[in-house]
Amino acid sequence: MAEFDVIIRGGTIIDGTRMPRYRGDVGIKDGKIAQLGYLKSHQGKKVIDAGGQFVAPGFVDLHTHYDAQLFWDPYCTISSWHGVTSIVIGNCGFGFAPVKPEFRDRAMLTMTRTEAIPYAAMKAGLPWDWVTYPEFLDSVDRHPKGVNMLPFVPMAPVMIWAMGLEDAKSGRMPTPAETAEMKRIINEAMDHGACGWSAQRFGENSVQADYDGTPMVTDLMHDETAIELAKVLGERNEGFIQMSYIPNASRYEGDAQDHTEKHYEELALAAGRPILYNAIAINDRYPERFRRQVRWIESCAKRGIRVYGQSATLEVGFLFTFKDWNLWDDMPAWREVTTGPVEDRLMKLSDPERRPGLRKVDEMTGLITNNVRDIFILTCKEPSLQKYQDRKIGEIADEEGKHPVDVMLDIACADGLNTEFYTPPINVRSDYLKEMVTSPGMAIFGVSDGGAHTKFFSGGRYSTEAIIKMGRDNDILPLEEIHFRLSAHPAMCAGFKNRGTLVEGACADIVVYDLDKLAIKPLEIVHDFPGGEWRRVQRAEGYSAILVNGVPTFEDNKCTNETPGKLLRRGA
Repeated sequence: MAEFDVIIRGGTIIDGTRMPRYRGDVGIKDGKIAQLGYLKSHQGKKVIDAGGQFVAPGFVDLHTHYDAQLFWDPYCTISSWHGVTSIVIGNCGFGFAPVKPEFRDRAMLTMTRTEAIPYAAMKAGLPWDWVTYPEFLDSVDRHPKGVNMLPFVPMAPVMIWAMGLEDAKSGRMPTPAETAEMKRIINEAMDHGACGWSAQRFGENSVQADYDGTPMVTDLMHDETAIELAKVLGERNEGFIQMSYIPNASRYEGDAQDHTEKHYEELALAAGRPILYNAIAINDRYPERFRRQVRWIESCAKRGIRVYGQSATLEVGFLFTFKDWNLWDDMPAWREVTTGPVEDRLMKLSDPERRPGLRKVDEMTGLITNNVRDIFILTCKEPSLQKYQDRKIGEIADEEGKHPVDVMLDIACADGLNTEFYTPPINVRSDYLKEMVTSPGMAIFGVSDGGAHTKFFSGGRYSTEAIIKMGRDNDILPLEEIHFRLSAHPAMCAGFKNRGTLVEGACADIVVYDLDKLAIKPLEIVHDFPGGEWRRVQRAEGYSAILVNGVPTFEDNKCTNETPGKLLRRGA
């Protein structure tokens, strides 16, 4: 009788602990790593040949938005194509529980803009067989899963439940009774397995607004409320908090980053638990921004304050049309013209009286694109406009003597908003990337936003890109460090139990890949969402096997249709 369910033979093991790589075999039994060393083929029911390849822990992605997609895509692609075996859902305070039946449609509409998840897909794909948060977890538990899932309590639906939608939208301070109800919901959720709570808090001019252009309810959360909610974790001595934060300008004076840093530290001290700061991001034109963030994270570590920085390690470019684009929402003028049906957007974007306000887009923070002049026009549907294809807006503006914003919008409007634009990445310098990821503050890799912005972003590829860019093509980090940062490091920060390393007794979440063949395939459009909706994806090459809890979910980049993933209540 075979001793192991699966043996992975002949590979080079990088175990995720930062120890040096070594040649060996992995024996798997009952979803766990049972033995490491030299094993014989006859000892395994199934043998995976890893000769000439690396064997490493499956990747752990702490920042996804697969809360809806998990119900129609058990593998949470594109992340699982790129070796991700465990994810955290419910990030940024957004999700679908607790939600009373009369607010279900409103909850779906909210996600159409702030995370750009298609309404038709949610309408057709969400089962809505829950009301409370524990009932939501039970639904996720029942549903087949191709990856492991750790759930946050998203604070937007919690605030709406406790305060009512209109009052939560008003920005008023919750009453003591309402705060107590929020704390009760968090406690109840964590009793049933939630890992903590999350919130996006971007103030009145949120860069990710609600479907109607108003701020998300969490954008208006008061600092005092956040501190009270953090105390729940301190009282329980468990869990962690994920938060994105830009102080509400009407409530503070002084330097915004100073206030941000102070507030995160107060949260960490109130909770006594890890706080995930979103996000450390490089803009090649403004390196002092990420350097200041890195220095602050380092200072927190030195002072024993548990604030951890999640970092956008992948090159971020966007392909979009103005039928879907919403990532200039922190400018009221742009937020107003990009809300509403396509016909309304077309009318407003064509309005010459609105153009002066729209021309100020380059005065923004530069988190998405440095300059409209740098944006490329990829395709135009109208034949008379196809002369502009594959050209930069700045070049056309110089030729036609027009402002770049007018060039962009004149072409888009003449094309019925069908023109596809591409914003090139603003973080391509490998020396800056090395500076960020080698800092003592140890940035957490990721911020993939997997499951969100699927019509213009493919962040789920971050893990493959990290190995290629940092380990193979540039001498930024050794593979031992890269795999620690992709697996063990996020698992430890978020409280995943017994995952993220290849040691005996650990859960057998594993990737097997050929470093030389590892690749990210070009963007493509696929029509695989419910309700007839489409998305952009980027597939991976070079992974010969991906295993979740000891069961192969992908072999030679093909899905096995096995669903061994688990809902990890309290990380276990």
